[in-house]
Amino acid sequence: MTRLLVATTNPDKLREIRAILGHLPVEVLTLKDLAPVPELEEKESTFVENARLKARYYDRCLDRIDGERPLTVAEDSGLEIEALEGEPGVLSARFLRPDASYPERFAEIDRRLATVPAAKRRARFVCAVTVVKNGAIVFETTGTVEGEIADSPRGTRGFGYDPIFYYPPYGRTLGEVSDDEKRRVAHRGEAFRRLASWLERGI
Repeated sequence: MTRLLVATTNPDKLREIRAILGHLPVEVLTLKDLAPVPELEEKESTFVENARLKARYYDRCLDRIDGERPLTVAEDSGLEIEALEGEPGVLSARFLRPDASYPERFAEIDRRLATVPAAKRRARFVCAVTVVKNGAIVFETTGTVEGEIADSPRGTRGFGYDPIFYYPPYGRTLGEVSDDEKRRVAHRGEAFRRLASWLERGI
């Protein structure tokens, strides 16, 4: 069985990733399965560069587990708003400040977009994925989903910025759709389905 270290502690992301990879003969490990290591500062300026940084870092932290060295999978993702010149971007999880609540972040985005017409509230979610084995990058991909910033948060499903991300084909925010509906169209679903296809070819 192939072992994957998914380098995140975010339970919502892990739930999505496990659902996408669930049909494969893989064992998903998390950072909680490693000996504690210093937290990595995500200092790069793009999602791809941060995903590479994290994958390489946690690969270096790995010891062999039962004689096998797992693949290290890292992702970096976030929200880009065109009218805000791509913000919050790679700082999505730390927008305003690291401990800010999402309602606080929604309110600040709404304030900044107050004079922006509805037709110019375009946004996208981006998810960059990198896989490293023994220090070398062996797979990379990026998934995106295009949408708009809603005029107010709607829905209690999903997580993060989902309640303010309006997806026109559904006519709802990603906070209003089911988990399956979200995975079919969202950035992380797209990226990790490509990873699943790559793994299938190698298993």
